[in-house]
Amino acid sequence: MQERTSLEDSLSGIGKVEQELEDDIGMIELGEAEGDDGVVAEAEAALKNLKKEVARRELEALLSGEADRLDSYLEVHAGAGGTESQDWAQMLLRMYTRWAETHGFKVEYLEESEGEEAGIKSATIQISGHNAYGWLKTEAGVHRLVRISPFDSNARRHTSFSSVQVFPVIDDSIKIDIKESDVRTDTMRSGGAGGQHVNKTESAVRLTHIPTGVAVVCQAGRSQHKNRAQAWDMLRARLYQMELKRREEKAAADQAAKTDIGWGHQIRSYVLQPYQMVKDLRTGVQTSDTSGVLDGELDEFMAATLAQRAFGTPGADIEDVD
Repeated sequence: MQERTSLEDSLSGIGKVEQELEDDIGMIELGEAEGDDGVVAEAEAALKNLKKEVARRELEALLSGEADRLDSYLEVHAGAGGTESQDWAQMLLRMYTRWAETHGFKVEYLEESEGEEAGIKSATIQISGHNAYGWLKTEAGVHRLVRISPFDSNARRHTSFSSVQVFPVIDDSIKIDIKESDVRTDTMRSGGAGGQHVNKTESAVRLTHIPTGVAVVCQAGRSQHKNRAQAWDMLRARLYQMELKRREEKAAADQAAKTDIGWGHQIRSYVLQPYQMVKDLRTGVQTSDTSGVLDGELDEFMAATLAQRAFGTPGADIEDVD
């Protein structure tokens, strides 16, 4: 039913675009014939809006991967640098939350580890909506922030790193078999706010897949049973995402170095001082509207990365951004 709904939406969208194009052209011809500049201007404005709609649907057509239609888990991890990186991790978490809310997606917090003084050490959220993983998969990698530190009494410029990991929420149509003997289960008290129950019971669950070293943590629920079930879903999703990545790297071995996540392979730089600029180091897309980007205006960056993956357009060098 989900696939049918998606196909019906695509087909009806194409039909709507064709009809609106025909109507707008007809209005322009009618306005020119009658010398009515107002009608012509109105139809031309409609054509410009229609062009944007076509561009959006063209991008959605690129989201044809096996898991693109699924919901998404998104993890943020602070890098080395203590309070600076932990504050930057929280800024990134807010940025993706705002992006999701702007697009009408549902956001659910699954795990959050607070920093010592400010920010977060790590957090995991689930973003639910059509093609959520397809869009967010372009954001996996290391993000770099350059700014005057609010935590430095000497007001010096600092560079901070945080990593983002994205993997799909697999549904019943995808089967992932994991041997229970390959998984170590640890329980602990949940962190953060939540009242006496959170502080007194070991409701949080961590699962570690021993062969791969993949570990997931869930503390969203009040019961250990619920958190354990959610953690198993997250573990299956992580292992499935690893398999998807392995396939992508095998299909494009020459691009493998660019897709690896590592502290030396950041994908985007956010410079707030001494000038304002956000630049994607894979595609070269940049903007001076740093506040807009940090408020979740990421579509331009996501679209460029999707197009690059589909058509192989060249990216920028990491050294381009100071």
